[in-house]
Amino acid sequence: MQLRYFVSAFLIFAFGGLSQAQNTLKNTAKGARYQIIDAHPGDRIKLNDVITFNLAIKTERDSVLMSSYQRGQPFTTQVQPSKTVDDLMDIFPLLAAKDSVRILIPADSLFKGHEQDRPPFLSGKNASVVYLLKIEKVQSLEEAIAERKAAEAKAKEASEKLKTEETSRIAKYVAALSPAPKATASGLYYQIITPSAKPKPLPGDTLLVNYIGRTLDGKVFDTNLKDEAQKAGVLQPGRPYEAFQFVVKAGQVIPGWDEGFLLLNQGSKVRLIIPSKLAYADRGAGNDIPPYSPLVFDVELLSIKPGKHPAVAKKTPVKKVYGKKSVKKPVSKKKK
Repeated sequence: MQLRYFVSAFLIFAFGGLSQAQNTLKNTAKGARYQIIDAHPGDRIKLNDVITFNLAIKTERDSVLMSSYQRGQPFTTQVQPSKTVDDLMDIFPLLAAKDSVRILIPADSLFKGHEQDRPPFLSGKNASVVYLLKIEKVQSLEEAIAERKAAEAKAKEASEKLKTEETSRIAKYVAALSPAPKATASGLYYQIITPSAKPKPLPGDTLLVNYIGRTLDGKVFDTNLKDEAQKAGVLQPGRPYEAFQFVVKAGQVIPGWDEGFLLLNQGSKVRLIIPSKLAYADRGAGNDIPPYSPLVFDVELLSIKPGKHPAVAKKTPVKKVYGKKSVKKPVSKKKK
């Protein structure tokens, strides 16, 4: 089913009781019927205003189809001229902040032009879809822009603070390690636990590895080793715990792995301390890896399967001529 304007999912939206004075359905120009459930004093919404609202979409038998509450936050939109019966743009100007309204959209109008999407429970001749709408906030376009800029500035400030804290956290962690880790130009640190003299991989090789991933405070968030997963309380039933395989420098893993494993010899065990810019940066990953989190991986490079390596262009040898002096050609001068 296609409801063109607002999409969310499944939660009942509750409104206050109907007053006798507001119990009469009225019609919009496009054929929707509505009744204002709870009216508040204040200026009515105007064209170009930015509004924040909660919305539930139900059948006439009260089965909830969609709701803004499921996604955990209300909708925000700018009021524009109405184009379709269900865009609600001819309803918004009737309301003020904190108003609630019940709207009936005829199913015939809603599915006009794409009748094949009409579900059986809306097949009746006079069937309607019920929209329950509550206006939470009304702003002018200028106010909304100013609020957004302030929020972006605040987020940027918080981001810079996290970056600074990350740098000092990594420095403190690395200083406590012995033997001291080596650093790369990118900010990756690696500490050799068990050295090896076997070959190192090349970009395009397939690697078979074991790993334990931790946050900087020591919390294990992932491992391919069953015993370690069980010990850390992160065992996933049904997961095959076996050596992890990937093609290095093929974008299959985080950048810190692509860089770090090229430094390892086959058979070696190494601790990688990876800054967030080489991991999940400002995105984070799940509940265990918040934004700007450096990660620690204890890894073992088990085997290397050679892959296709980028061809390296051979340099043409330059022939040197000995015993001859270079002769400078005279520079011709133009006559004045």
